[in-house]
Amino acid sequence: MSTTAAPVEWQTDVDAYAQALRELFSDDPAFDQWRGVHHATTEDRVRATATLLGHLYAGGWNRFGWPEAVGGLGGDARHRAALYDELSAAGLPVPDPCLLMETLANPLVHFEPGLAAEMLPRWLRGEEWWGQGFSEPEAGSDLASLRCRARLDGENYVVSGSKLWMSSGATATRMMCLVRTGTPESRHRGLTMILIDVDSPGLSVRPVALASGLNEVAEVFFDDVVVPADRVIGSHDGGWGVAMYLLQFERAMYAWLAACVALRRFYELRDRVMTNGGLPDGATRRLGECYTDLVSLRARSAETVRRLSAAEAVGPEASVDKILLATAEISLHDLARDLLGDHFLTGTDDGADEWRHDWWYSRSATILGGSSEVQRTILADHVLKLPKENA
Repeated sequence: MSTTAAPVEWQTDVDAYAQALRELFSDDPAFDQWRGVHHATTEDRVRATATLLGHLYAGGWNRFGWPEAVGGLGGDARHRAALYDELSAAGLPVPDPCLLMETLANPLVHFEPGLAAEMLPRWLRGEEWWGQGFSEPEAGSDLASLRCRARLDGENYVVSGSKLWMSSGATATRMMCLVRTGTPESRHRGLTMILIDVDSPGLSVRPVALASGLNEVAEVFFDDVVVPADRVIGSHDGGWGVAMYLLQFERAMYAWLAACVALRRFYELRDRVMTNGGLPDGATRRLGECYTDLVSLRARSAETVRRLSAAEAVGPEASVDKILLATAEISLHDLARDLLGDHFLTGTDDGADEWRHDWWYSRSATILGGSSEVQRTILADHVLKLPKENA
């Protein structure tokens, strides 16, 4: 079935769209090429899963959930959530470019629809993907202290400084960066969001290998990089508002996407252990606890996705999604470490290698994207309205 012949009601009937996806992934043998494939490097994995995006785009499937004005086929966030859910349920990977597409493409559509119409289709086709440049060597969770500077020079900005821990920075073709355009004292009022091409003169990327050995992030240096002023997302000195809009998708839809992948991995772990001699003592309880963490995350993030689809602002309570995500990811990968035993430590097959890589990456779950301590402080201050601690 191709989307050119799809019922118009798919734009509003998410269940019908999800059912059509389920039939597609079950019946079309072309998708088998992406099932159960292990990639030795991040770069290989990103490029390989980007081809899956291109295959989906050719049939129009991943265009649902995006406005027609920017190259989509209509619908809302629930369509994208259904796509990620059905991919995972069918044993297929959620393409790596989708991770930051959920975070970065939404503010582009909201603040710069003309730029989104030009660039989003390339992302949906898997032809390019972007990095997110927020953190700096001396500014992690405190975005208001960013120092990477952009000065306006005629019709261009000139960017100088560096970014650290840039998500997808090792493979990205563009980077959405939060830079300082005001004085240091202006704090969050002097920040601007800007889109920078990786091949710009003066820009250099140093991939950062994590403990797993994979280049999941990068350090990026800007040496008087010239960026056209029409690449600003939002307005000059208005980057804080863009960042706050962006964060609701980072907390919400990313959590749903990650939960879809984690649930697939949970079932893979369960089946592997059962095939290799059955469950050891105490494993049933551990599996149940891990499953509860995953279901709790899905229930919470599903409600957040519904709010996004209804165009309701997702406020500071989305920090709950981030905390639950970190809890579920650590629970799953610690369970894999314990149930796989010696094979987890010394196994040489692709399955063991992938679980080790994922376990190492899960150690950052309580830090990346805003530490759990910061999320709990947000909830205490802005949701629970708890009294401040005495100095």
